[in-house]
Amino acid sequence: MSIPKEPRQLMITIMYLVLTAMLALNVSAEVFNAFKLVDESLVQSNLQLANENREIPARITQLAEREPERFAKYVELAPQVRQYSDELVEYLNGVVEEMIEEAGGWIERNGKRVIANEKHIDAASRVLVTGDEGARLLETMLQAEQDFLDFIPEEDLADYPFEGVAIAMNPDAWKDADSPRESWEDFMFSRMPLQAVLPIFRKYINDVRLSENRVLSYYLARIGGEDIIFDDFRVVAAPTSSYIIRGETYEADLFLSAASTAVDNMEVFVNGRQVPIDAEGNAKFTMSPNQIGRGTYTAEIRLTNPATGEVSSYQNTFEYEVGLRSANVSADKMNVFYIGVDNPISVSAAGIPTAQLSVTGQGAGIQLNEVEGSGKSRYNVTVSQPGEASVIVAGGGLDPTPFNFRVRRIPDPVARLGAVTTSTLGDGEFRAQRGIVAHLDNFDFEARCNIDGFTLTRIERRQDPVQATNGGGTFEGDARRLVDQASPGDRYFFTNIRARCPGDAAGRAINDLVFTIR
Repeated sequence: MSIPKEPRQLMITIMYLVLTAMLALNVSAEVFNAFKLVDESLVQSNLQLANENREIPARITQLAEREPERFAKYVELAPQVRQYSDELVEYLNGVVEEMIEEAGGWIERNGKRVIANEKHIDAASRVLVTGDEGARLLETMLQAEQDFLDFIPEEDLADYPFEGVAIAMNPDAWKDADSPRESWEDFMFSRMPLQAVLPIFRKYINDVRLSENRVLSYYLARIGGEDIIFDDFRVVAAPTSSYIIRGETYEADLFLSAASTAVDNMEVFVNGRQVPIDAEGNAKFTMSPNQIGRGTYTAEIRLTNPATGEVSSYQNTFEYEVGLRSANVSADKMNVFYIGVDNPISVSAAGIPTAQLSVTGQGAGIQLNEVEGSGKSRYNVTVSQPGEASVIVAGGGLDPTPFNFRVRRIPDPVARLGAVTTSTLGDGEFRAQRGIVAHLDNFDFEARCNIDGFTLTRIERRQDPVQATNGGGTFEGDARRLVDQASPGDRYFFTNIRARCPGDAAGRAINDLVFTIR
């Protein structure tokens, strides 16, 4: 089997080979869904290819009007190729329908038309092996391979070789099988589940449609249709970089989009000066501008039609900009580094290759951790001391450039009694609280502060104050008992509240709380 050149046909051939390998392994019923997906994909591919083929004869007729006598044979042959291909596809689809009918036909299931028994293992055997349809199928496909070749005029082959058809049957494959086989159809279809046979037939149909396409495309190329298959020609510049540094070289690939890679009939000019073309049809244009700012150049491609000798010219003007090396570092959240959290920054450097870029830190115990996959453009910064830190960018000809940031502790959190936001509570609601929590309001970073401890004072009506010290934020011991004794008219004071935030060596004093029990 020859390896196809078209990406779509290569994909289909690979799927077909995988399917055949799976069948050879006698796979279980769980792979039937995979067979369905392959079958549906082939059906859609065949429809698309058929639609493309349907438009080519009209194009051939249109282009042949330039030299009617010379190209009359292609105008006459194109519909014959289409008709022959349609008849082959109709025959193959007919065999598919015959196998489906043998398996019970079509039924309605969940509002869809589906095969009644897609796992039927005798339907293909009865039609293709026991009957004579398998032998006829092989004979038909072998004949089709030769018939498509016969559509190519012999007098054209000397100067314009034909790449060949896509049909490649192997009638002797059964003779090389490990287990004894009586014929090609026995080797290919005996005891095969119906759903596994369908993709094989879709592949045959695809071979027919692709062979049809190759023959019609051959006619189109002979008439000189290469320059009209695509309606819109554009000159395209693919620069290595449109922003370069003074003194460096500007480099760009110039090519005609949607055009052939053939270079014999193409010339490229930049600002009137011809540019050499490489074997792949690209013209390499270089220059070394020494003025900072924006510049332009005009590229022209001249294409000669190999059949008519007609020269068409296409041109476009492109811009480039020359600048100096520069760098910038910006904080992604706040223009301040906070101790105890990751501070994300973005680094941009114009005119400096990533491999040559150096990003370092200095001051306030700064450390930079590159974000994986960011290409030295994003970092998480950690700091450990208040003051000032610098991110220094250098490399690639850029002098070390510092970007300074202030370093601060995380702002003081706000102490609250659970989620309570009022200072007057019912005795039941107060007793239900679990403790004091520290909230970081309006802080953009992921950080959590914890309560180290506090002093709780209860003042009961006409009674002396009772005080308890609590470690941590959750009510425990004496503090828990004082809270559980809450009754209307009592007042509770939370003082000496201390909180510890990320980066803190010791707890910090925060706001007091006062509550009246109703």
